[in-house]
Amino acid sequence: MANFTELELKSMNEIPHPTLPAGSRLYGETKVFPDYKANEGDKFLSLVHGIAHESSLSYVAILQAIRAQRKGFETAIYFYGTGAMNAIATRGFPAVGSSAFAGQMNHNDSLATFIKEGGKVYVCRFGLGLHGHREEDLIEGSIPCHPLDLQDCLIEYSRAGAFILSTFQI
Repeated sequence: MANFTELELKSMNEIPHPTLPAGSRLYGETKVFPDYKANEGDKFLSLVHGIAHESSLSYVAILQAIRAQRKGFETAIYFYGTGAMNAIATRGFPAVGSSAFAGQMNHNDSLATFIKEGGKVYVCRFGLGLHGHREEDLIEGSIPCHPLDLQDCLIEYSRAGAFILSTFQI
C-alpha cells in the first residue's frame, strides 16, 4: 500500500468512496419513446469519420447500426476518411486479434457481428491509403469503395428515404 501524506489522506476521506455498493442503481430505466421497428423496406445508413479509440464516436455508431439492423432496417455502415481505420482486421497487440487492453477489439468484434447478421460495411479506399492500410487488411466481408462512391451512396440512401446517421470526428 502506498505511503500517503496527511493531506492526501484528508482529501481521500472527505467524501466516502464509493457511497453506494456495487450493483446499486444510479439511473432509472424508463424509456420515453416507443421502441420503433422498421417498416418494410426501411433503410439505415451510418456514416463514420472517426478513429477507433480516439473517442467513443465510432464504436457508438457501430452499436447504433447493429441496433437498427435488429429493428429490421436494411443497414449499412460507410467508413470514410479516418473512419476507414475502424474496419482493419490486422489490429491488435502483441499479435493480430489480441487485446493489449480491455475493449481494444470492440470495433472489430462488433463489426464482425454486424456483418454476420447481414449488415454491409463500406470502406473508402482513399481513407485506407491515407493511413497506410491495404484492402487486404480489411475485416472479412467489408466492401472497399472508390472515393467518389461516398456521395453516390448518400444520394442512393437519401432517395430511398433512409435514416442517415452521420458522425464526424476531427
